Amino acid sequence: MAIREPRLKLVPIAELRPTQMTVGLREVEEKRRRWRTYDPDKKKEFLGSHMIPTLLGPKKNHYLIDHHHLARALLAEGQEAVLVTVVADLHKLDKDAFWTVCDHKSWVHPYDAKGVRQPFEDIPKVIADLADDPFRSLAGELRRAGGFAKDTTPFSEFLWADYLRRNIKAKHVENDFDAALEEAMSLARAKDAGYLPGWCGPSKG
Repeated sequence: MAIREPRLKLVPIAELRPTQMTVGLREVEEKRRRWRTYDPDKKKEFLGSHMIPTLLGPKKNHYLIDHHHLARALLAEGQEAVLVTVVADLHKLDKDAFWTVCDHKSWVHPYDAKGVRQPFEDIPKVIADLADDPFRSLAGELRRAGGFAKDTTPFSEFLWADYLRRNIKAKHVENDFDAALEEAMSLARAKDAGYLPGWCGPSKG
């Protein structure tokens, strides 16, 4: 059987549809800072090597299934379009069927900033309207600090965010992020976190 070449297309970021409700805005800001350090050639190289996976959905809209933080950061930095690769063509499905398929394939994460599942119709229509979830930022920073390993489980960092949300006070994250990260690191080593993707084992002692 012949291997099908990836289908690449340049799509305006403002037209991309999210498949989740939140991002960690602290993480978005970090991606924006990094982007500003790139010279024009580096930016071009970066965009060419970071193709964003999408689903072709109803009305042939492109639905993001990864890199929401990157898309939000690039949009805020004035980048108009990105290369996308179409993972699945579902444009002939009606909206209900489309979301059902997405749900079964773990291509959608309809949970709000409190970790509560919401109807699919409440998912924002544009990247700019994604809400901030500080615990998603905390989970992302925890992974970068070695608290857990990168994992292929869909929305794995949201699972960690939900775990942290149930064990750390929101005001603690908002008022002293560094201290909250230390607490998160301790929680990440606990046996209670053993069910989470990328868990690195309990601390000694």
